[in-house]
Amino acid sequence: MANAEYLPDSQVTVRASTYARLLLLAPLATATLLIVPVLVGLAGAAGPAFGWLPVLGGKTLSLDPWRALLDTPGLASMIRLSLVTGIASTAIALVIVVLFLGAFADSRAFIWLRRLLSPLLAVPHAAAAIGLAFLLAPSGLAMRLISPGLSGFHSPPDYLFPGDGGGMALIAGLVIKEVPFLLLMSLAALSQCQAEQRTHLARSLGYAPTTAFLKAVLPTLYPLIRLPIYAVIAFASANVDVAMILGPSTPPPLAVSVVHWLNDPDLSKRFMASAAALTQLGITLLALAGWWLMECLVACLGRRWLTDGRRHTAHRLGLWLGGGSAWISVTLLGASLIALILWSLATWWPFPVLWPTPLSLANWQRALDGLWPATLTTLALALSATLFSSLLVVGCLEHETVNRRTMGTGASLILYLPLLVPPVAFLFGLVQLQAQLQACLALSPGFLSAALGHCLFVLPYVFLSLAESYRRLDPRWSQLSASLGRSPAYTFVRVRLPMLLAPIAVAMAVGLAVSIGQYLPTLLLSAGRLTTLTTEAITLASGGDRRLTAVYALAQLLLPALGFAIALWLPRLLHHHRRALQN
Repeated sequence: MANAEYLPDSQVTVRASTYARLLLLAPLATATLLIVPVLVGLAGAAGPAFGWLPVLGGKTLSLDPWRALLDTPGLASMIRLSLVTGIASTAIALVIVVLFLGAFADSRAFIWLRRLLSPLLAVPHAAAAIGLAFLLAPSGLAMRLISPGLSGFHSPPDYLFPGDGGGMALIAGLVIKEVPFLLLMSLAALSQCQAEQRTHLARSLGYAPTTAFLKAVLPTLYPLIRLPIYAVIAFASANVDVAMILGPSTPPPLAVSVVHWLNDPDLSKRFMASAAALTQLGITLLALAGWWLMECLVACLGRRWLTDGRRHTAHRLGLWLGGGSAWISVTLLGASLIALILWSLATWWPFPVLWPTPLSLANWQRALDGLWPATLTTLALALSATLFSSLLVVGCLEHETVNRRTMGTGASLILYLPLLVPPVAFLFGLVQLQAQLQACLALSPGFLSAALGHCLFVLPYVFLSLAESYRRLDPRWSQLSASLGRSPAYTFVRVRLPMLLAPIAVAMAVGLAVSIGQYLPTLLLSAGRLTTLTTEAITLASGGDRRLTAVYALAQLLLPALGFAIALWLPRLLHHHRRALQN
């Protein structure tokens, strides 16, 4: 800064105003990107749901699609599955996170789990679900570990996993992926609710650690993580990829049925699929309303408990249940990955043999012809969506910083909008509009529309990953730069951006992982023309070739891991002479 060149005042003003205008575009473009496709998609689903889709001959409004939907066998079971799995998986994941935070905050276990958080988040849902199926199936790795010595089984036992009618496998698959996400959101919110000070005060009054957390921290923490919890409910109640792998198939959850009806060769079923997509939206809203009522009930019942003065309530429960369940979730995820690796290298692996022999790369060689083009398409989609989303997110956060205004409740709702509305509802509507207006729209099904669809889900996660670090950067660095006559643009490029390189790289790695795991936007918005690792892995999971499925699931997992490795390595390479900027 000692060699800084001072610009004339007029030139500084022009550059500053141009920079301010550019920054103003970022929140506008972000809001447009997040709101318009969701609203247009819902409108696109509403027309065919009431019989209007001229391209398929529907030129009058009618209730026939709803009558056809109501006559569908198993509809009640589909709705029940979506509702129960959505609420149950979220409740279990939240209890695990809360009890773990209460019992183990500031412990070695907490530090270790925090280090594992980014790698756990990078595991795509489909890869985790396939690994869990390989682990807990009757002939899975877990049963091989205890057979025949402890279990006595010389052939796979007779129980249904995955695909049990109660949706237990689906709930388990959702929980092991939602625990890391809720933990990340909670960790980001802890500093905002002064958790450390509140805990220390409660502990000084004699409260046990878990009780102190539940009574002094949780009431202020929960409002800060309410929107992420609602996003988890929406995702779990309308999930397609995990449900196709772990959920029952006769009947499946409603969101899976919508995708099946959309892909049915009988095009008239698209009318009924539209009605089902809107029904899925209603189910998710019902799940959110039910959760809100439970919030009110718990708040009402817990008010007296908060002030009863008991200092050791739930402490042992937190130690055993919170710690045990959190580590079980992590262990299940880790063991699932081991099962994937073994199956990808297996040539002959009969039950109950524990270890496949011989180990070989033949499965990888057999998959190579299809694996390479799918990897390139996956990378191209992920990089496009992540770069565009990161550009908008950095622009929004820089706009906040320059104008010294943080995001309000309305902006938070916009950010979470694509996560709160079931994707199958509005993406399905976008597909219908594409079919109806294909001649007028320049955006035909293909790479561009799929990449923009990925942005809808990548952008919120990039924002959530980066916002805390961006807002915490000491403002005195910018003030110092301004006092030397530097413009906001110069300060951003030469001061703030280098200092934020590490968190930006990690946020982009998160975005990359989110994009790689996208199944529904790729399938629907490309009209099935793009083949990615995720679409191939899910297609293969419904077949019988475990070896090939494991290869694709691992390839899907390796790309996000590579992204996180680059995110950790890049700041150290660029700032090798500045140790404080390397993390």
